[in-house]
Order: sequence, then structure tokens, then C-alpha cells
Amino acid sequence: MELAYVCDWEKRPQNSHCPSIPLVCSWSCRNLLAFSTDMKGEDEDKVSHMIHIIDTEHPWDVYSINSGHTEVISCLEWDQSGSKLLSADGDGQIKCWAMSDHLVNSWECLHCSSLDGDPIVALSWLHNGVKLALHVEMSGSTNFGEKFSRVKFSPSLTLFGGKPMEGWLAVTVSGLVSVSLLKPGGALLTASESLCRLRGRVALADIAFTGGGNIVVAATDGSSSSPVQFYKVVVSVVSEKCRIDTELLPSLFLRCTTDPLRREKYPTVTHLKFLTRENSEQVLLCASHQSGSIVECWSLRKEGLPVNNIFQHRSPVVGEKQPTILKWRILTTTSDLERVSSIALPKLPISISNTDLKVASDTKFCPGLGLALAFHDGSIQILHRLSLHTMGVFYGSSSGPRTGDESAIKRQRTGGPSIHFKALQFSWTSLALAGVDNHGKLHMLRVSPSMGQVLEMNTTLRHLLFLLEYCMVTGYDWWDVLLHVQPGMVHNLVEKLHEEYMRQNQALQQVLATRIVAVKASLCKLSAATAARACDFHAKLLLIAISSTFKSLLRPHVLNTPDKSPGDRLTEICAKNIDTDIDKVMINLKTEEFVLDGPPLQSLQQLIQWVGDFVLYLLANLPNQVSVLQGSLVRPGFGFMRDGASLAMLREMLVMIRIWGLLKPGCLPTFTATSDNQDSMQLLFRLLTRLWLCSREDGPPQDPDESLIDECCLLPSQLLVPGMDWLPLNDGVMVKLQGKTPLRLQFGKPSSAGGGSNGPLEIFTRSPSSQKMDHLRCVHMGVCPTEESKACTRCGCVTMLRSPNKTSAMKQWEQRWIKNCLCGGLWRRIPPMLT
Repeated sequence: MELAYVCDWEKRPQNSHCPSIPLVCSWSCRNLLAFSTDMKGEDEDKVSHMIHIIDTEHPWDVYSINSGHTEVISCLEWDQSGSKLLSADGDGQIKCWAMSDHLVNSWECLHCSSLDGDPIVALSWLHNGVKLALHVEMSGSTNFGEKFSRVKFSPSLTLFGGKPMEGWLAVTVSGLVSVSLLKPGGALLTASESLCRLRGRVALADIAFTGGGNIVVAATDGSSSSPVQFYKVVVSVVSEKCRIDTELLPSLFLRCTTDPLRREKYPTVTHLKFLTRENSEQVLLCASHQSGSIVECWSLRKEGLPVNNIFQHRSPVVGEKQPTILKWRILTTTSDLERVSSIALPKLPISISNTDLKVASDTKFCPGLGLALAFHDGSIQILHRLSLHTMGVFYGSSSGPRTGDESAIKRQRTGGPSIHFKALQFSWTSLALAGVDNHGKLHMLRVSPSMGQVLEMNTTLRHLLFLLEYCMVTGYDWWDVLLHVQPGMVHNLVEKLHEEYMRQNQALQQVLATRIVAVKASLCKLSAATAARACDFHAKLLLIAISSTFKSLLRPHVLNTPDKSPGDRLTEICAKNIDTDIDKVMINLKTEEFVLDGPPLQSLQQLIQWVGDFVLYLLANLPNQVSVLQGSLVRPGFGFMRDGASLAMLREMLVMIRIWGLLKPGCLPTFTATSDNQDSMQLLFRLLTRLWLCSREDGPPQDPDESLIDECCLLPSQLLVPGMDWLPLNDGVMVKLQGKTPLRLQFGKPSSAGGGSNGPLEIFTRSPSSQKMDHLRCVHMGVCPTEESKACTRCGCVTMLRSPNKTSAMKQWEQRWIKNCLCGGLWRRIPPMLT
């Protein structure tokens, strides 16, 4: 483990140096991190309970919510889509937060529920029934379905038709379980019930789910001499009312309390957690005293029930089985440890079958197998989730390597309070660890896929490729995987990822078509040698989006049409017709399918103009791209030279634009030609077709012939070639984390992020006096835009926050990107000066 960056506050939170005030932290699958602190306002006697939300690529851009909680926040929980956040406090209040205008730095409270005066000790969203298993044994398979299999798992509660119902479950300190359900209309349905008939104090609790749709709650009163109780909770809706049924399950006593030497040594249970939220049969317990802790791992097993001798001699009945009973058995326990301050459990759903564990051990694949323990001396240990043996260690600023027997020798405490982590969270692929210390500072740590073990380069690439594929299939953010990609790995990873993608069936390829392009773009930004290809991949995302939008506007002339849509027929005809004359290609099309009203066509002119400018740019730069093959610097556009599918897409759009231009000449792209009788569309289509013929997928790739290159050399003398406005330099931290020196950042100060090395896209920066571009609408916003804008957290794409368009066609285009960017990244509001 090594530190990637630290983000500090200008004004210290109230929680500093106060062990009695908890800090909680939660990391979503969309790469958003939420944590709580207490802040003093101008009135020194008034303390605000704050929730801070950041995306880890821009950690300084923190959005702080004055939560309105009256007591210290005790729980934070993201939902499984990473779009909603639950918060709960010591007064029984629960709030559900969601993005306002789909911006990661703008949040609002949607729902509230309250258990007046009853502090919340555990909180969880109901399960939606989606569960994947990641099989390390099948990491070499060519089928994504074998690598990442769907596990049969029932939702906690379903609506009509089997759709999972949204809601949450909370456990209070008085032994009450409360369920709140979100009805389809937006109303909140709430019910509460005792965990058992005799209610008792619950100091710690955790929640897990079973494959049958039940919920299991583990609870303890905090004393290590008391049993840890388990309860089955079943939620149902009867006559429009929420009903909760509870049942007592087998309980356990900590092993350390049965050891005469340790019976009084660890009086308090400080941590209680199920190993995973979908496995209610394994639980982790930590008991502590003032200066030390011990951790135990328990497993629920089915055991045969011994039968009295009287009944053993009777003749057995056919089909009769020995009666069984569920019983908790200890798997393993640690030796004496430093006092544990926080525990983080892995979210990666790795299969723990014997074959998967053996392959993981042989290939040194560790993500998902380790849990993290933070200690009061500032150090962090990662232990194997089953054996609890040490896999990796991180020493904080106030701790250092110990000498001698670590289990027996305790380090001498330095004067003053030591820095230690009060909240700890793994990322969703377990390759990063976020910790909030007792000063409120955020620490981001890299966690090596092999836990520091030396691997061959091919094995390292295979591990990273496996996790990138997992993120592609699930839709989870891959930011933490990029933390471990070195510039020299980028080219091989992109090529191997493409090879694996091409081995999937056609249906899955269509589902993942844009997602793989976004992953490739993220990878290429990490290396100066591939930075130009990142521009190509972003251009390809926009190209795919515009093409699908244009085709969606086509309507069949007769309603009872055959099996193919107008867009499919256009693709088929353009693929078969290799004529370089655009008008001859048009003859084979049913032009009545392309008839649109004037206003929609005119409103799409900015997108049509971008297509025309892009084709002109590609062809005019073709001679420069050919020189790249001879060892010159790679320029943007190089990736399209051999991309037959993208060139075919551009051909189809030129044909559509040509037909629309006959209906509405004002929608045609505008070119500055040196001759009045120059047919620009005809010229571009002819050259584009010749380039496409060199890279068709049904034939061997060929280099462009000399005559085509000569004609492209003359193109700038015939048409004014526009300068393409490629995506701006991404201002995130990823490109600055290539070195080993951790970044020192400050919340609220973007300039602090400039301390890293120059990013690989530095060559594509523009002067301050250049025109700013709306990359989604393809319009210029001026040198100093006054409109509020939003930027993608992943690729840096900028667009105006409010739509200037009123036509339905353009609004339809904008609505496609209201929640996410072209690359799938989330939006964040940026002030006008940063556009």
C-alpha cells in the first residue's frame, strides 16, 4: 500500500482529537465518496453536522451539506446504483439524499423518517436482487458470462411483476428495527418492530441479506461477555401497510471470553460486521480494551444433531436423514493487536470456492480477499478475509515499522494525540482505500492487486484487464483500477481489452460498445504516447451518439414495414454500394423515409456542421497521419485511418445530410471554398469512400494509395480546414498520480492540484484567448462564457447547464445526456471562469 494523495481542510473540523465523536464514510460504485464531520459555525456554541461529498478525481471540489441532523451522524449508506445516499443520526432521524439537476456537487433531501430519540446504530438499503460472482478460476476464459456469473438472489421486497421495491432498514439502540419503503408514487411507507420479544440495548449491529430475500441482523450490547444475537427479518406489504416479522437465530459467544487468560482482557465489542452484505453466514467481531484489540472470524455451519442411544438401534426408515442444526463455529482469530479504530471490508464479489481461492493464490490475485484494519497508532493492516493472516501493511505519519514481536510489543505513544483513521472504506474493486483521520483529513491509498508481491508484467496486465472487464460489465467506475496503470502498460491494455471485447457475442458487443470506448479513452490519457488516441476515442463517442440520433429521426414511409428499420437499410445499402459519387448512392434509397420538417433539421445544424468539419479535418490530415506510420508523432485522428466501422458511419451520415440538404438547404454544413462552383459534399464523400475502401472489415487493410494522399494534400487549397476543438486537458488528479510522491491537496482550492507532473495532454491545451466550446451541443460559447456550465468528472467534457434550444429535436439530444456524459461519467457544476 502507498499513499496517493491527502486532502486537508483550511478550517479544522470539530471532530479533531475527540474520540467520542464518530466519523463515518461511504464509497459508491460511481466513485463518489461521502463522509461526515462536525463543524463550528460563527456561533462557537453551535455545531453543524456536515456531510461532505466528493468525486475522487476532483477531491478538492467538495460539496458540503449542512445535513440538518440534530445529533452526530452515525451512518452513511449509498444505494447500489450510487445515485442516492442515506444518512442517520443519534436522534433517530434518517434522511435520503439525491443529486439536484444530476450534479455531483449539488444535493437535496428527498425523504425523511424519524424514530424520535432512538439513535440509529445500523442502516442499509433493501437488496435489489442483483448479485454477481467474480470467478478468478475463469479469468482466462474468452466469455464474460463465465468470468462474471449472475447469482440467483431474490430482492428483499418486490412490486407487482417482480420489480424490486426501493427502501431502507435501520436498527436502533433500543432493539427496534424500522423499515421505510419508497412507493412508486413517491410516498414513504414506514413500519417498526422489536427485534425480539424482550428488547435490550443494542450498541452495535450490522445487516446482511440472504438469497431467499430475507434479512439478517446481527446485534450486541457491546459487552464481550454477552452473546452476539442474530435475527431473521422478513418484510412484506399487506393491505397497503408494511409488515415486519422477526425470528431469533442461533447466537454466539466470543472465543476470547472463554479463554481464562483473556476473559477480562477485552471487555468491549467495538466492531461487528458481516464479511459481505450478501453473506449472512460469516461475521467479523473485534473486542478491545484501552490499548489493544483482538479480531475473530466466525462461520455459520449446518451440523448433524446427535441422536440418543435409545433411538440408534431402531431400524432406519427409507429416505430418513439425520436431523441437523445451524451452529456458529470460529474460523480463525488474530493474536493480540494494537487497538483497532476502524475496519473496511471488500466490496468485490469474488467467489471463494476452493478452486477460485487456489487460482487466486497461484496467480497472486488479491483484490476482494483482504479486509483492512486501521489502528490507533496510525497504521493499517490488510488481513486475509478467511485466515486473518497479514497481507499488507501501511504505516502512517505517526507510526513506523515495528521491531521484534509485533503481537507482544506495543509501541510507545508519543506526546499529544496521534493521527489515526476513524473511518475506512474500500473502493468497489478493492484497489484503493479511502480513510478519514481524526483531523478530518482525507487520505487516498493505492492497494496493489498483488499486495506488493513481484509479478511478471503479463500477469499484472491480466489482473488489471480482469478488473477493467468487470467494471465494463457492471457499469461501475474504473477510476481505482487506473491508479495502478503505468504509462508503459497503456498500449498493451487497450489492445488486449479490444481483443477480449471482439470475442463476445454480437448482442453483448452492442451493449458494451460505448463503454469500452470510454475505458480506452481513460487509459490513453495516462500516457503521452497515446494521448492523441484519447482524443480519437472521445470523438468516436460523439460520432456514435450523433449517428444514432440521426437514424432515430428516420421514419418508414409505410407503417407495416418489413423487419428492417430505415437506419438499418441505410447501413446495408451504403456497405454494399462502393460508389464514390454520393448522388448515385442516394438513388438506391427510399428518400421519402428521410423527409423531416424544417425546424428539426435546422436545429440539428450544429451537429451536422460538426460531422462535416470532422470529415474535412480527417481527410486534410491524412498525409500527416501516413507519416506517423514512419515514426512521426501520433496526431489526433490517427485512430480513424484503419477504423472501417467509424468511416462507414461517417459515409452514412454524409448521405443523410445530402438528402436533408435537398429538403432544407439551411441545414447543410458550411464550408469556405476557394471556388464558387465547388461541390464540397461531393468532394468529401469521394475522398472518404476511397479511404473507407482501404480499411473495410471484409477485406485486408491497405495503406492509402498515392493518388488519394495527393488529393488530400490539395484539400486545404480547396476548402478552409477548421481547427477541431478536442476535449480540454482533464484537470483531475489521475494524470498527476503517475509519480510515487503523494499529492498534498486542500478542500476548496483547485489550484492546489497543480503540484503534480505535467499531464500527457498538455500539447492539446489552448490559449486563454481562444473560443470556449460546448462539447455536447458543438457550439462556441465565446472567449469568456457567462453561462453556468457543467463538466464531466471523468473526461472533462464541458456543456452549458441550461439549454438555449427550444426545438424538440435538439431537446431530445440534450435529454440523452442529462444524467451522464457521453463517456458515462457524472456531471459537476463549474463556475464560468473554469470553462
